[in-house]
Amino acid sequence: MELIKIRKELLDYLLQLARDFYPREFAGFLRERAGVFEEVLIAPDPHFGQGSAFFNTWMLPMDDSIKGSVHSHPGPNPWPSRADLNFFSKFGGVHFIIAYPFDEKSVRAYLSDGSPVPFEVVE
Repeated sequence: MELIKIRKELLDYLLQLARDFYPREFAGFLRERAGVFEEVLIAPDPHFGQGSAFFNTWMLPMDDSIKGSVHSHPGPNPWPSRADLNFFSKFGGVHFIIAYPFDEKSVRAYLSDGSPVPFEVVE
């Protein structure tokens, strides 16, 4: 598998979203262009709680550039929960988890089967 790439501007924005929503989780879908994650899409009518995030995936646009997801964990654990793994298995691609304290060191990426995958931050 090719190394996962995420634009620095997007990662900085996602880290700020995680800080802004704390102590609640936030979640979104990631758009990829030319092999680089470049944009986040927040589904309409989300529910961002302290232990979970929920949104109606039927309200997402038909968009082939959506290749992944992102969500935050208000605690320091960047590993996927059982609910995360269930979601990952239904929505393939790459899934980023941003854990507290919401810095670049607290970000992890996973494949749809829950296995960790390295990623690179690009300008």
